[in-house]
Amino acid sequence: MLPIAKSLKQGKRGILERLDSGEVVIGDGGFVFALEKRGYVKAGPWTPEATVEHPEAVRQLHREFLRAGSNVLQTFTFYASEDKLENRGNYVAEKITCQKVNEAACDIAKEVATEGDALVAGGVSQTPSYLSCKDKAEVKAVFRKQLEVFMKKNVDFLIAEYFEHVEEAVWAVEVLKESGKPVAATMCIGPEGDMHGVPPGQCAVQLVNAGASIVGVNCHFDAETCLQTVKLMKEGLQAAKLKAHLMSQPLAFHTPDCGKQGFIDLPEFPFALEPRIVSRWDVQKYARKAYDLGIRYIGGCCGFEPYHIRAIAEELAPERGFLPEASEKHGSWGNSLSMHTKPWVRASVPPRDFSVEMHHHKNAFASQYTPHSFNLLFS
Repeated sequence: MLPIAKSLKQGKRGILERLDSGEVVIGDGGFVFALEKRGYVKAGPWTPEATVEHPEAVRQLHREFLRAGSNVLQTFTFYASEDKLENRGNYVAEKITCQKVNEAACDIAKEVATEGDALVAGGVSQTPSYLSCKDKAEVKAVFRKQLEVFMKKNVDFLIAEYFEHVEEAVWAVEVLKESGKPVAATMCIGPEGDMHGVPPGQCAVQLVNAGASIVGVNCHFDAETCLQTVKLMKEGLQAAKLKAHLMSQPLAFHTPDCGKQGFIDLPEFPFALEPRIVSRWDVQKYARKAYDLGIRYIGGCCGFEPYHIRAIAEELAPERGFLPEASEKHGSWGNSLSMHTKPWVRASVPPRDFSVEMHHHKNAFASQYTPHSFNLLFS
């Protein structure tokens, strides 16, 4: 059987060191949706004052993602810019300032990261200032205020995520590069490109030229659509003879019918999306497709719960050489169901020990026992 991650702690290696070596890096999942469902985030504003108000809830979610296999813990700083907190009525000078929210987010993520082999990434996202047509200097000043906290707390690397306009994403990358730390950049766009009509390939080129070492997409669209978009980014970089690592963090919802702005255009958004939730087998299929496309930073965004992240870690266990800690309580391919009290449930368990199969035949496992073939086994 493959070893469990907690027994594999080693000297800390940076994000680029890991990716340059060909290692699969697994991101975490969605925080605002998960914490809204748990009663700690207000839907609509989606701001992260929970880092100050309910740090224990944020800490526990980080811990669950870590146990599920996440190599990166992103600070819960989505929509944590000063202008966003003020814009949505969540700025209270004596309590929920931009600085306090970001500092608390860093402290919580760094605390949990020490429990495993995880890096901490400080994140910024799109701002009301840009959408209000503020100039470049004003928008950059907003990002710089968050960066000051990330530098003070010495996070491992930085992420500019959830940008609908590549122009603003480039400005964010330029600011984050001032840190001297590696920068990743992901846009919440589909194959049609950003809201100004800039195609994905050109978006990737602009982000890399601005200094991003990792580029890709997050949120707004399902895995299938996100992978199509990253493929276009990859082709754009190849055409421009530029190199960068690829990253994908899609929604955990099926969204084949959404428009250019993704799931926020759906009538079910945000309170009735449950029928669209992807299964863990869907996520394993996504992880395999992402890996085959050459993506090595694979995670999730809104809707991705820890069990989804565990599915990524289990699907790519042959390549990574170990299973996540949470797999101690989850037999691969459902083989723990052999202990179920109902005989018809026990009968659905495959006859082989798939964990042994994974250990002795990694390559065969990766090519033959995909979620698709799993469905065939049980049909």
